[in-house]
Amino acid sequence: MSASPRERPEKSRDSLILHATDNAVSWITLNRPEAMNALTPDQRDHLVQLLGDASADPAVRAVVITATGRGFCAGADLRSGAARPAERVAGDVARTIRLGAQRLVAAVLDCEKPVLAAVNGTAAGIGAHLALACDLVLAAEEARFIEVFVRRGLIPDGGGAYLLPRLIGPRRAKELMFFGDALSAADAERLGLVNRVVPAADLEKTAREWAERLAAGPTRALALTKHLVNASLDTDRATAFAAEAAAQEINMTTADAQEGVASFVERRAPRFEGH
Repeated sequence: MSASPRERPEKSRDSLILHATDNAVSWITLNRPEAMNALTPDQRDHLVQLLGDASADPAVRAVVITATGRGFCAGADLRSGAARPAERVAGDVARTIRLGAQRLVAAVLDCEKPVLAAVNGTAAGIGAHLALACDLVLAAEEARFIEVFVRRGLIPDGGGAYLLPRLIGPRRAKELMFFGDALSAADAERLGLVNRVVPAADLEKTAREWAERLAAGPTRALALTKHLVNASLDTDRATAFAAEAAAQEINMTTADAQEGVASFVERRAPRFEGH
């Protein structure tokens, strides 16, 4: 699919990532269809930059990550020279993972705007983890999710062993990671990895509808809610409750919170401005 907004999208470095902002939604489109959108180091770093830019830009209030062609992302490009150093030094692999796949997934989790994945095709390896790190996931009926690492004699990276157990529990996560079987979009929805499966022809339309609803919402409240939900998976009840109270204190200083209360009192629809 093409996630191009109504205006012609600007092409990024070497046209490998298309990026445009429309109706306060940042559309990020992987555009290397001939390689099933396998990520090069440059693409990965540019994705991290675009997610950081979205966090800092008040004109952006939601993000969509999607791709062109038959695949969403086939994982890291193992054919690139950077992925196969001629001579390894102790610590090189760990450093590469920290600064590469883990940094990308962290950029999605830490983005201060809601991030929606529109998965048009196969999402494998780090491509699957890129999608699953997003706040909401839409998938075309043809999409598949594959924990491909075991097929290559590798262990999951990009936070897979962190994300999957939290999304579907340790036993299901181990099943996917131990066998490396392809998971259909319908099965991913049944397990709770995907919010909704739609026909391929409806994927962009549905992604646009969801993203524009998010972009019209109270942006800071959504950011704080995202942080609370993500942090709750790693903390105890007392810490989570304290974080919730602190987030409420912060949020009540925003113009959108004041507007939300005022609109309730005045019995009208709120008009959120994102601050």
